[in-house]
Amino acid sequence: MTSITGQSYLDSLGSKSNPNGSAPNGTLDQSSFLTLMTAQLKAQDPFNPMDNTQMVAQMAQFSQVSGIAEMNQSLKAMASDLATARVGNVAGWIGRAALVSSATATPLADGSYAFEAELPEDATNVQIDLVDPTGAVVHSQNLGAEKAGSVGYSWDGKDAEGNAVSTGPLKVMVTAYGASGPMKPVISSWTMINGVQSPAAGGAAQLITPLGIVKPGEALRIA
Repeated sequence: MTSITGQSYLDSLGSKSNPNGSAPNGTLDQSSFLTLMTAQLKAQDPFNPMDNTQMVAQMAQFSQVSGIAEMNQSLKAMASDLATARVGNVAGWIGRAALVSSATATPLADGSYAFEAELPEDATNVQIDLVDPTGAVVHSQNLGAEKAGSVGYSWDGKDAEGNAVSTGPLKVMVTAYGASGPMKPVISSWTMINGVQSPAAGGAAQLITPLGIVKPGEALRIA
């Protein structure tokens, strides 16, 4: 199956026109076409002139090709404007935090870590563990009983002496038990928005975060 993206469609139209505005070899611009048409009319046999239908057909054909080229330029300009607008719409998010569906937490602007755990039912006990890339548990806390729904949690990233324990990503592990036994909470973590970009192939603007590229629509909340 052949798929055509918006950009490849513009490129295919672009192959029919010259971006420099001059006519490439083997093609005619509007001025050249009119010059050739005038010369043809002057040189035609007055006793056997060009058929009106044929002349109109030639002019219609050129008009169609010229229209496609002009439409191509207009669409490219429109695509560029839209890309700029998309980036501009989310540029104000830079330096803010986004809540995304991820069990990995990254440091926020103040060095803290924050996340939310969605409990499907009331929990009799909830245990929080933050694990570094080596597998070491750098922070733990027992929250006890929690109601069903979203449970927010944050940690300043420091030990009891006030020293920073970690500056990298940490895996969030939430162990919860309810009346029916163990449950599997859904984890969402806060991460910083360091920048925005517009994909070369077009489409929605993207957020650049420590967790990787995130689409604006994937951000559950912005703070």
